[in-house]
Amino acid sequence: MNNFPKGFLWGGAIAANQADGAYLADGKGLTTVDLLPTGEKRWPIMDGGLQSFTPEPGEFYPSHDAIDFYHRYKEDIALFAEMGFKALRISISWARIFPNGDDEKPNEAGLQFYDQLFDELWKNGIEPIVTIAHFDVPVHLVETYGGWRNRKLVHLFETYTQTLFTRYKEKIKYWMTFNEINMLLHAPFLGAGLVFQEGENRTQIQYQAAHHQLVASALAVKACHETIPGAQIGCMLAAGTVYPYSCNPDDIFHAMEKDRESFFFIDVQSRGEYPGYAKRFFQDHQLTIEMAESDEELLKKYTVDYIGFSYYSSQVTSTDPEILKNTTGGNIFASIDNPYVEKSEWGWIIDSKGLRITANQLYDRYQKPLFVVENGLGAVDQLTPEGEIHDDYRINYLQAHIEEMAEAIKDGVDIIGYTSWGPIDIVSASTGEMKKRYGYIYVDRDNNGSGTLKRYRKKSFYWYKQVIETNGQKLDL
Repeated sequence: MNNFPKGFLWGGAIAANQADGAYLADGKGLTTVDLLPTGEKRWPIMDGGLQSFTPEPGEFYPSHDAIDFYHRYKEDIALFAEMGFKALRISISWARIFPNGDDEKPNEAGLQFYDQLFDELWKNGIEPIVTIAHFDVPVHLVETYGGWRNRKLVHLFETYTQTLFTRYKEKIKYWMTFNEINMLLHAPFLGAGLVFQEGENRTQIQYQAAHHQLVASALAVKACHETIPGAQIGCMLAAGTVYPYSCNPDDIFHAMEKDRESFFFIDVQSRGEYPGYAKRFFQDHQLTIEMAESDEELLKKYTVDYIGFSYYSSQVTSTDPEILKNTTGGNIFASIDNPYVEKSEWGWIIDSKGLRITANQLYDRYQKPLFVVENGLGAVDQLTPEGEIHDDYRINYLQAHIEEMAEAIKDGVDIIGYTSWGPIDIVSASTGEMKKRYGYIYVDRDNNGSGTLKRYRKKSFYWYKQVIETNGQKLDL
């Protein structure tokens, strides 16, 4: 018997840049993801190695239209309500509120859009969970200031967050600062609007940008608590435990170091100070993090209320060069092949037990409530002539992960809710594809942007409706 707590927040999660489309509508400015085309240029831009500040003729940019959630949100929310969603995690586009990022006044049309979106969610009994920055930096801030490498963005982000808290204080109780904050180490342009010039110390710039985001996060916590008493504001980690390939102590330690690459961010956001291992890393790599006098006090005083995290797969690592030859790069987080588990069509390790392990690891480390805000399977779905999608593989994936989440709760882990990734098909963040589908709802759109955008309920739609109705008690097909 699964024992999900009463009031558990079942739902789904999407991001503005992958769902909304309408990329310049109603005064919105250009944002970083609007510069990521499909094809061979996508990763070099995402990684910060190829500079691109304007869309180029001849390239296809999937975020520009996405699935047109901006104009179809009422239709989509009605479908989420039909499934019984208790919550929907969405992100606000910074460039929809401040088109350039440093504008004197916010864009009223953008603010009104989110007012209407939140009202529609509440009308349907769905609680909005809001991510303030989800791979979203106004391009003007990248061009003018160099993205998050520049301390100026701390102040601009503070203005942005204060605008949101003041405007939506009656509508939003759950907030998150930065989506997958650790991604700035792995996809720097995506995570922090960083573009590197030849000869620059990439690692220095990344950790300086990380410091700026951590200070900005602390200031957001301060402003949120002051403006909206009783609100909860969390951080968000791209999580997934790293397993050592062998019991060789070198492998064990290396796996711990890989985990710490990610934990570093949450250590600061949750504990309020830089951990000793980070200080040693800076020393060993001759990195100097510039800090303002008040930074350490801010970080210590304004820690997050809960830990949001995404979990898709675990990873395996080794110090043996021969073993490392078996590394697969399906995910942004590369991993050695794990012979004990299966892989998705995109080469991602499928490890449901890893969710339980990761949840226990995070709770043991921080003793703060957890929120599983992303989890799902990207797969190719076939639409039958009858308009049906038989996605048993997705149901099997989600069922196994929800069962392991239930086990984590039995272990004593405090979990607020579960918002699976992509409850409706959206553009893939990593590849820009539409055929890599996560949703319970099929969207008629292909990798080239063709299609009617018509929505179809998949088999998993009815399955998840049953999961929510029974508060996780009935997980069978």
